[in-house]
Amino acid sequence: MQTSRAARPCDVLVVGAYFTDLVFHGLPQPVRPGGEVFADGFAVVPGGAYTVAMSMHRLGHRVLWSADFGTDPFSAQVLSCARQEGLDEAAFRHHPFPVRSLTVALSFAADRAMVSYQDPVDPEPLVPLLRRYRPRVLMLPQLRWDDDAIAAMRVARQLGTLTVMDCHDTPATLDEPAVRRALALVDVFAPNTAETLHLTGATDLDEAMTELAELVPMLVVKRGADGATAVHEGKRHDAPAPQVDTVDTTGAGDCFNSGLVHGLLEGWSMPDCLAAAVICGAAATTGPGSGAALRAQDLAHRLTRTPEPPQCPD
Repeated sequence: MQTSRAARPCDVLVVGAYFTDLVFHGLPQPVRPGGEVFADGFAVVPGGAYTVAMSMHRLGHRVLWSADFGTDPFSAQVLSCARQEGLDEAAFRHHPFPVRSLTVALSFAADRAMVSYQDPVDPEPLVPLLRRYRPRVLMLPQLRWDDDAIAAMRVARQLGTLTVMDCHDTPATLDEPAVRRALALVDVFAPNTAETLHLTGATDLDEAMTELAELVPMLVVKRGADGATAVHEGKRHDAPAPQVDTVDTTGAGDCFNSGLVHGLLEGWSMPDCLAAAVICGAAATTGPGSGAALRAQDLAHRLTRTPEPPQCPD
């Protein structure tokens, strides 16, 4: 699934809003109405589509990120981080009013909960972006089935651009014809387990994956501590999750996607792409937000690392 680099201004075009993530991690238990829980740690980190753009950039790719920023401190904080990372600003739009996007993430041992807010802003049309930048890969960090997205994915097909789409906890299901039309235009779809079950209405993950795999050429399901499963060209591939000391899972799915796309851009086999994805996703959980996202040399080192032989008992 390697795409041509010739005459393309960028490798990856990421389209999606920034978020400022207020991460409370190390919670001993979920927060319940009327209760109070103290976290072991707290961080304010950039998130949302920033994570995808930043992690792809760290992996050595030419990235453009289409995002909106305003006069608010949240926009300023993420812009500052993007500049520190060296992200290209060519596709940024700046507005003379607040464009606040923020999430409170509550991370505890088994899972997390989030509360988010966004100021409304008219999105930039996707088709002109695609024609202007002609990326090798279009990355959409959430399931989109609106007319603009469907038109853009059709143009992507014409341009030879690979469309990679995440799901991100959408209320939509396959009962909506527009969702099916959108997925039919996606090259790589990467939901997590809960999203896969919700989209299909199935109670069995294997059944749900079978249904989705009939709609998209490459289905990649993120399974958390159980690793990941891909279905491509009728073959199933499984990859276990590396063992790490988890601090916060915010941004892990986006870093997983970046590892997967990195492998696809490099022309790797499906098992190698999946291995890179789970390594990148797991590494991201070792710090708050996406700050622990891997760089290309770190990923290469982890991919070549061989397990130590078992120790003989005394």
